[in-house]
Amino acid sequence: MLKKQLLRIHRHKRVRTKIHGNVNCPRLVVYRSLQHIEAQLLNDDKGHTLVACNDKKLKGNKTERATAVGKDIATKAQAKKIISVVFDRNGYKYHGRVKALAEAARQAGLKF
Repeated sequence: MLKKQLLRIHRHKRVRTKIHGNVNCPRLVVYRSLQHIEAQLLNDDKGHTLVACNDKKLKGNKTERATAVGKDIATKAQAKKIISVVFDRNGYKYHGRVKALAEAARQAGLKF
């Protein structure tokens, strides 16, 4: 693996020791690849995915698609009566697409 990937994995492991999602406050996990971005709400107690969405059918540039995913995950979460979450950026920097997704989810009503 590249050194950059190893550093991201190390950051992710360090953060995961501190945060934990449950039914009342699930973990909002962001996965970012070169072309796509995905978000999930996870219950770590049972290991279940509560809500998930991605940008594979959306149009626009990457930041616009990340914003749409943030709004979509927030509306799906509110439909399941989930208001507050713990944000897990998965070792990525809080910048660019990850930040756009988080800000859109906040504006759509999620609290974290």
